[in-house]
Amino acid sequence: MAVDVQTRRTGRLAVLGERDFRWFFIGYATSLIGSSMAPVALAFAVLDDGGATTGGGGGTELGWVMAARILPIVLVMPVGGVIADRVGSRRVMWAADVLRCVVQAVFAAVLLAGRPSIWVMVALVAVWGLGEGLFMPALGALVPGLLRREERLSDANTLLGLARSVATVAGPAVAGVVTAVHGPAAVLAVDAVTYGIGAFALTRLPASAPVAAQRPGSLSADLRDGWSEFRSRPWLWITTVHMGLFNLLVWAPFLVLGPLTAQHGLGGAGGWGLVMAVYGAGAVVGGLLMLGRRPGRPLAVATVATLGWALPSAALAAGASLPWTAAAALLAGVGSAVCGTLYATTMQSWVPAEVLARISAFGGLGAFVLGPVGLAVAGPLSDRIGAHAVLLSGAIWQLAAGAVVLAIPAVSARRWGGEREAAPAPRPAPER
Repeated sequence: MAVDVQTRRTGRLAVLGERDFRWFFIGYATSLIGSSMAPVALAFAVLDDGGATTGGGGGTELGWVMAARILPIVLVMPVGGVIADRVGSRRVMWAADVLRCVVQAVFAAVLLAGRPSIWVMVALVAVWGLGEGLFMPALGALVPGLLRREERLSDANTLLGLARSVATVAGPAVAGVVTAVHGPAAVLAVDAVTYGIGAFALTRLPASAPVAAQRPGSLSADLRDGWSEFRSRPWLWITTVHMGLFNLLVWAPFLVLGPLTAQHGLGGAGGWGLVMAVYGAGAVVGGLLMLGRRPGRPLAVATVATLGWALPSAALAAGASLPWTAAAALLAGVGSAVCGTLYATTMQSWVPAEVLARISAFGGLGAFVLGPVGLAVAGPLSDRIGAHAVLLSGAIWQLAAGAVVLAIPAVSARRWGGEREAAPAPRPAPER
């Protein structure tokens, strides 16, 4: 009878009635808070002028540490997808949470014992990035297996996106206070605890929750199969290329040149902080708007939503006032939540479970691999042609690219079909 009552629930938060998803959501949302706090503590641990053996780090040292986190993510994601498809997403995510819990606890202990050298920090952050590279592709493959009703998949992704948005807004603010009062070690210790909670929540899921099946063969063969499945779906690789070029040409310059522009015209750090906080608030609003909604042409709606990312760059390039720039960031945040939810849901609905983690890995790699390049070249390029020109070019690109993607039937005409695409044929076992 309890099951019958549950299946009749139609509220927008009915997905939280799914026991497995509820456990995962609690653990994941908790770990997100810690993850969003840690970068603040990490930055102050590096820049602390009473810190490292060299007397404290600067911008160059901070760049090394930040790169040490990103590089393992990019390198490990494809392998993480293969492992998740072989052994199950839940196991991989549990191992990643345990690894990150241990490394953050060690990092906190090292800071309490006395300031470590910059290379010790680089090594610890690299292990942290390794855990993230394993966790990310497994996440996309796990969620569908947590739900008894597939029509709740969009709401599940919406709630996960909401958790990320709230953490993005709240985590740095809390971290700033805790770091100021107790030091960066306290924040990293909290982060370790939150990863431990995430790992515990994953142990509450049944063994049948992972949906990926084990497949025989070598690592390279599994990677080739995953790549073949990825490139065989035009709607998937087109949207991935779209997102990758967005990160290169729009978002990276915005993150680098936005603070510089704000310093001269938006009131400095306070104004820029407000813009980014409003962006996060917009993502929360977008998530709330998506609850209970399932548009007939999800990729078309998602692509329209990406047009909003042109607005903040355009506002900065036009020299708009702080209220107008914040309003542009609000709309961009709404669009980010809408497109993020729909992209995740379509992938989970239309890709066979047997390759979902690998395809998620290739999608994530394609979307983010050019981001560091954009971060590196935005400053030098702005020195040549001006920050406003770089930002305006990015805004124009985003509008033009969105229009091109919308004109492609494989994206714009794609509708919910109710059926998952055909799974790949099993690969024969190697001869002995």
